Amino acid sequence: MESNEAISGTGSQKLSAIQVFSTFLRLGLTSFGGPVAHLGYFREEFVNRRKCLSEDSYADMVALCQFLPGPASSQVGMGIGISQAGIRGAVAAWTGFTLPSASALILFAYGVTALQGRAAQVGWLHGLKVVAVAVVAQAIWGMAKSLCPDRLRGSVAILAAALMLAWPGSWGQIVAILLGGLFGVIFLKAETPPEHASLPIPLGHAVALSCLSLFALLLIGLPILAGLVPNHAVALFNSFYRTGSLVFGGGHVVLPLLQAAVVPPGWVSKDLFLAGYGAAQAVPGPLFTVSAYLGAVMQPGPTGWAGGILCLFAIFLPSFLLLLGILPYWEKLRRIHTVRCALMGVNAAVVGLLLAAFYNPVLTGGILSPKDFILGLIAFGLLALWKIPPWLVVAVTALGGVVMAAG
Repeated sequence: MESNEAISGTGSQKLSAIQVFSTFLRLGLTSFGGPVAHLGYFREEFVNRRKCLSEDSYADMVALCQFLPGPASSQVGMGIGISQAGIRGAVAAWTGFTLPSASALILFAYGVTALQGRAAQVGWLHGLKVVAVAVVAQAIWGMAKSLCPDRLRGSVAILAAALMLAWPGSWGQIVAILLGGLFGVIFLKAETPPEHASLPIPLGHAVALSCLSLFALLLIGLPILAGLVPNHAVALFNSFYRTGSLVFGGGHVVLPLLQAAVVPPGWVSKDLFLAGYGAAQAVPGPLFTVSAYLGAVMQPGPTGWAGGILCLFAIFLPSFLLLLGILPYWEKLRRIHTVRCALMGVNAAVVGLLLAAFYNPVLTGGILSPKDFILGLIAFGLLALWKIPPWLVVAVTALGGVVMAAG
């Protein structure tokens, strides 16, 4: 039996599942600022204040979650929960951190549905579409600086964007990601990660292999099931599960995948999609909870709370299964040179995916006049230059939309 010290990385007593839930619920109510800010909040809470994890163990967890597809900050939270209370801790961490923003966005979906078509709604909804332009532009700016620092990776991003615009849809995204990884293996060179103590995890290999097998079974089997069973709930679960399985690069990269999943089939209109994406900037917690909003406004049913919960569970399930499956093997996997090179290429490709999404639907749906462009520039400046909190920028831009509509 491993000691508490070995599992947590420090000499502190581990947290119970209930303590994990209450801590992450507080973080879910207060963690504004996006994935990078979330990681800072987690470090302050669990490394500095509670001393549940050592600095090295936390760094190892962050490195793993940057490697896996899915929402990095939510996966780090799940990993912290696993280190404290096993699988129950992972469920507690995810539930606590996700519940506030998912509930707020589902309520917002009900409000949008109730107000749809009224003149008062048009202005602030358009303001939310404009702020989405600023948010995605800032995400591209930051990601390009860190993930495409040289000409080779910048070229990968440009080619991935061109491929996405020429071949829109899920298959274009998958091919762009695969080609990015192949390019990384052939042309890029990754540095060897520094040596430090591995991250001890209280999970057996049987659990890990079962989770990886279930992940692969669902990824392969759900499209087949959706083709055989004419049921919209099955089709929804398949689309959002596939999206959660393919998102490399964090929350903002989920935009092109979700747009391709819900807008072309007519499940969600472009206007409602961009309004929800803008509203997601105003709530704390993970950006992936925009899936709950989409499930709640979607037609046909399931819709409302049922649709929101279904889509939310489907998009996060791959992250949960992959984290449980990879954690016991991470120390060996992170030192394989080919894997690290492929990841560098994939990360460059996802910058291109976001660039393509910035053009369509974000820019074409949000900027319809010179006034919109001015409002978008102001929002971008507040975010990128003045570092104003995103929720406040969302409020200001929505108000600007109302003023422009009234004028």
